Amino acid sequence: MQPALVLGSTRATVKHESFDGQRLVLLQPLMVDQSPDGPPLIAVDAMGSRRGDRVMITSDGTYAREITGNKNTPARWSVIGIVD
Repeated sequence: MQPALVLGSTRATVKHESFDGQRLVLLQPLMVDQSPDGPPLIAVDAMGSRRGDRVMITSDGTYAREITGNKNTPARWSVIGIVD
């Protein structure tokens, strides 16, 4: 798990079938001191986060497959919670 900041949402007209109906968000992974940890990334968001929210993300493929309902999804990152 890693903290991240939601930069916004994204859309794609051509995408893997497992992303149909899924919300995709653009995130900036953060280090403990809130500084950026690498480049921004795209994640599947089943939590309904909004721009500016701090979230917890995971690269657990099992959770991504559960969210998308597709065992062959190419999703790597998923939002697993919104930080209060």
